[in-house]
Amino acid sequence: MLKGKMALITGGASGIGFTAARMLKENGARVAITGTNVDKLDAARLALGDDTVAIQADISRMADQEATRSELQQEFGKLDILFANAGVAFNTPLGDTDEAMYHRMMDVNVKGTFFSVQSVLPLMSQGGSIILNTSWLNQIGTPKKALLSASKAAVRSFARVMSAELIDRGIRVNCVSPGTIETPIHRGKDETDEHFKAYVERIGQQVPVGRMGKPEDIASAVVFLASDASSYMLGTEMVIDGGRAEL
Repeated sequence: MLKGKMALITGGASGIGFTAARMLKENGARVAITGTNVDKLDAARLALGDDTVAIQADISRMADQEATRSELQQEFGKLDILFANAGVAFNTPLGDTDEAMYHRMMDVNVKGTFFSVQSVLPLMSQGGSIILNTSWLNQIGTPKKALLSASKAAVRSFARVMSAELIDRGIRVNCVSPGTIETPIHRGKDETDEHFKAYVERIGQQVPVGRMGKPEDIASAVVFLASDASSYMLGTEMVIDGGRAEL
């Protein structure tokens, strides 16, 4: 399906990003991943295979964006698929959120996503596919999630405007909008397996389909949006949340 395609997945060392990288590769693409943790990047590269390009990069840093583009130019020469997945998620209660928390959320989720796209545009092939990671939270009002919801709503808007700007190059920009997915981002640093399992079961009961999502649920949509099977989709958002935003 994706034979000969070159793909970049930001935040690809774990969770949704890693699973998307694995599934893109299984469908024929060669993949590059970025992340901030060297140990996790090395482990992910080994798991994905020796031809995987692993780049240590923080998407909120412009110097890292430029270094990523340079390495992709050297390793791939072009880019067909970008999954702008990297992001942060934490609570920001109205009365307790400070300026540093605000800047961290917006610098990664909004600034980082915008410049992730901009930085690789010179490498993007005619007819390429860009996939942005939003969230079901951009559609509803959830207490303590103001900045996360706002940052993902901004990313949703990017897909529309970027689509209009890039249509002459045949580059499609679409979004995946995950619900609550069973990934490390939901697990506390010192949380035991037992406690995390209880959390997964508790949250799963809040979802209409009766479970938390799996990374594969989102990665399958990424593969679809990266492929020619979605060639008539432009500026859209695929909500994959088990029905939480609708029911």
